[in-house]
Amino acid sequence: VYNPVSDELFSAERGSGAFLNDRRMRVAARRDMTDCVIGCGIPYLGRKGSDHGRFLLELREVMMNSVGMRRAGAAALDLAYVAAGRLDAYWENPISAWDIAAGIVLVREAGGFVSDINGGQAMFDRKEVACGNERLHKQLLDLIHKAAKTGKS
Repeated sequence: VYNPVSDELFSAERGSGAFLNDRRMRVAARRDMTDCVIGCGIPYLGRKGSDHGRFLLELREVMMNSVGMRRAGAAALDLAYVAAGRLDAYWENPISAWDIAAGIVLVREAGGFVSDINGGQAMFDRKEVACGNERLHKQLLDLIHKAAKTGKS
């Protein structure tokens, strides 16, 4: 994943680690969501599968339990930022495979966890992604599921 604005190249190969230019990357080590900056994708009108109501419930839950929210504008870059420890966690739905494929490898090779919103490995089929370190990944999924329950009651 290349960011031409900052001339940064995020690269990874399965089993070989993740790098920012020539420097090794690791996901952030924070343990509590209330200390974290979280990235998200924001759905837009006209995109198949976009659910603004669902997103607003998820966003509210995550915002109330974190320091703040960020959006770089490109899912690949958001995932790269998680790998580099610039963001503590990230989620988005709906999202296309080409937007997240490279970022998934970056996060995993930087020691992070990546899944679909249900904690499974169907990110491409379900068109969704969530990631962070082991602990934050679980906390993020819990908040997203809590938001879903709120929307159904």
